[in-house]
Amino acid sequence: MIALLQRVKGASVAVDGTTVGQTGPGLLIFLGVFEGDQKKDADFLANKSAHLRIFDDASGKMNNSIMDMGGSSLVVSQFTLCADTRKGRRPSYTNAAPPDKGESLYNSFIEGLWQQGVPTQTGVFGAMMQVSLTNDGPVTLILNSQLS
Repeated sequence: MIALLQRVKGASVAVDGTTVGQTGPGLLIFLGVFEGDQKKDADFLANKSAHLRIFDDASGKMNNSIMDMGGSSLVVSQFTLCADTRKGRRPSYTNAAPPDKGESLYNSFIEGLWQQGVPTQTGVFGAMMQVSLTNDGPVTLILNSQLS
């Protein structure tokens, strides 16, 4: 499982022109689920995302987690994070989980954030979405449950 975390002042996601989720300040998290991922991957990334110290403390140093600063998150499914771009010019998505498995683990990740105490809103799994955000920093990190 792969998560792209962006520290944001604010972010929102819309489907067909209607805002379906928003956050700020906090994290915008794009989440991709691979074929071989399991619930333990979702649990690991939710825990890591909730406790990663990437928010400034009173001294301006990245020393606080989203929980420490009382922030919230917006999670958007993004199977394109699972793309294999090693060959040719067209990405291959054969490594991405099928939609039913992807949605189940996406929901497990979101539940894991809630269990950690992080208020979380979402996009609509599988929908075409428009994401708006204001980066803070910018601070952008990639977490991969298979590499951590």
